[in-house]
Amino acid sequence: MSRSAPTPPRRKAIAGERPLERSGNAHPSSRSSGSVTLSDVAKLAGVSPITVSRVLNRPELVTADTIEVVREAIARTGYVPNMLAGGLASKHSRLVAAIFPTIASSMFAETMESLTDRLGEAGYQVLLGLSGYPAAREDDLLEAILSRRPDGILLTGIIHSPATRQRLLAAKVPVVEIWDFTPTPIDMLVGFSHERVGEAVADYLSGKGYRRFAMIGADDDRASLRQKGFLSALARHGIGDVPVITVPAPGSLRTGREGMARLLDDGYRPDAMFCNSDALAQGVLAEVQSRGMSIPGDVAVMGFGDLDFAAYTFPALSTVRIDRRAIGRLAADAMLTRMDGRFDAEKVLDVGFEVIERAST
Repeated sequence: MSRSAPTPPRRKAIAGERPLERSGNAHPSSRSSGSVTLSDVAKLAGVSPITVSRVLNRPELVTADTIEVVREAIARTGYVPNMLAGGLASKHSRLVAAIFPTIASSMFAETMESLTDRLGEAGYQVLLGLSGYPAAREDDLLEAILSRRPDGILLTGIIHSPATRQRLLAAKVPVVEIWDFTPTPIDMLVGFSHERVGEAVADYLSGKGYRRFAMIGADDDRASLRQKGFLSALARHGIGDVPVITVPAPGSLRTGREGMARLLDDGYRPDAMFCNSDALAQGVLAEVQSRGMSIPGDVAVMGFGDLDFAAYTFPALSTVRIDRRAIGRLAADAMLTRMDGRFDAEKVLDVGFEVIERAST
């Protein structure tokens, strides 16, 4: 009868043993009986549990060498911190919720990235929610988000339902509204005036001598404000009866081209087009040139956003530049100031905008 070879005795881990090897599958013995705990990580790293907690929640209090050792132990064990349990003990979840309309457009990408990077440096994670156009899902999203007790909330825009405003005021957490402007935010605001953007574009184009205008814009609140400013400024210049083509948000190359085709097929030939996004403007450029018309000789084209491709279209697109990355960074800084218990952050930060002239106008 065959006998199985005896199992060799398991080598005991020595607390504080160095260096931790990056390869292999060493695990704390507790894995066989349940989830890896913070204490398991501490034993493997040769530090106290409170040091592991500080690495996770207050890394600025720990030396770089200790952070490296603890993170290596976390990687080896597969430990996942229970942020909810830590939050219940400290009344902080280390979680910030950010609601954006969409990720289908690159308009908000740099804002999301800089916000996430800055909060991550401070030990916070970002929970992303998408409200859509219009912000029909914002109420439901906020109800779900608030149940997770975030330490802060970021909202895109300033138009919210009464229920949302009531929930946010009752939650008593820092709130930053971005990508819009009002002197009376719910809590704090980092943005710019879309109405002033429209006015500045109208002043710029009319100052170039254009007199026959049209506009293509998406059906969202901020685009409507740019439209309002554009039309009111043109009226002050004595220009009225401006056709406006409205497309579903977010605007795209396809809807921009289709909108321009509709305008031209109806027999209207503007000498200047204001497009409420660079994506729409790109579609207008394509449609105009496909018909053998010249830009800006037959029609000038102006966009909004100064996205990465704007300077490389043919001809290069005139547009309105927004510092999208600064919006995310400044919003994170404002929120961190408030979450640290300080109230010296400015309630309203206007990042402004810049009209960028290129070959299309």
